[in-house]
Amino acid sequence: MDSTPTAPAADLSNPFTSVPIEVNVCVGKARPLIRDLVMLGENAVLTLDSRMDDPVELYVGDRLIARGQLEEQEGDTTGQLMVRLTEVVDLQKSL
Repeated sequence: MDSTPTAPAADLSNPFTSVPIEVNVCVGKARPLIRDLVMLGENAVLTLDSRMDDPVELYVGDRLIARGQLEEQEGDTTGQLMVRLTEVVDLQKSL
């Protein structure tokens, strides 16, 4: 028995289902002082407030839609980043 979750079926008769949207993945935040920020140059390091195994957050605009884990794709596209969703926000409750 396959326990892989399936996505809800898209309503292909609705023309909006084929419009692409931009999803931003936030891996962390940095809070440098302005004096430190203006001194940054090539090869500078900006430390984030998150760790490699921390969940990332997915946003459409400024609305949080999901959380997930960063993974590296394998096969022909090795090195390509992807996100495995671990939590999908109930958008009906957040309205």
